[in-house]
Amino acid sequence: MAATAGWFTPMLHAMDLARSIRFYETLGFELIDTDRCEPLGWARLHCQGGAVMLLRAEHPPEIDKQGVMFYMYADDLPPYRQRLVDAGLEPTEIQYPDHGPSGEIYLRDPDGYFIGVAHWGEKEHSEWLKRIGRTSI
Repeated sequence: MAATAGWFTPMLHAMDLARSIRFYETLGFELIDTDRCEPLGWARLHCQGGAVMLLRAEHPPEIDKQGVMFYMYADDLPPYRQRLVDAGLEPTEIQYPDHGPSGEIYLRDPDGYFIGVAHWGEKEHSEWLKRIGRTSI
């Protein structure tokens, strides 16, 4: 068998790691590890099915030049969105575009990175598995 890679982990530059850690924890990530320096130089966070690393930036990230968007899934979008609002975040109202008829929201992290969150419940997952001809992933 050929060698493979795994654990795809985006690495984002962040001006204030503590602030960004709090933001990603609000989204549902758990802080897994840091460099244990003061101030922090990097942090790794995991969520169900994903990970992100935050690296202390020396200069504000040039978000308009990044060309990247991050996308997550919530199994019950309306209460998830409300939890974000209650935590002081500013997600968009739920939108229902053709590509996401079950709903999606958008927000930006403290450094301006663009994050989408779509509703993805059991119904959406079952329909998707049927469409791709699989019984599980």
